[in-house]
Amino acid sequence: MIRVTLYGRRDCHLCHDMRAVVDAVARRVPVVVEEVDVDEDPTLRDAYGAEVPVLAVNGRKAFKYRVDAAALEARLRREPA
Repeated sequence: MIRVTLYGRRDCHLCHDMRAVVDAVARRVPVVVEEVDVDEDPTLRDAYGAEVPVLAVNGRKAFKYRVDAAALEARLRREPA
């Protein structure tokens, strides 16, 4: 199963937008979605700073700030399950 990790913050409109795209694509492509609030871990907060949201696919950074459904679905379909 493909693992998608969304690194973001609670009060981040771009993070909410990216989550909506992930949820829409997840209805068509089987994935496990994990959401991580970078503010809950000082190491992650320092690593990401203001550069959220970040979407990782199977542990590798794939998108930053924005993603559209077509780009995400294409990326997921290239990923070995």
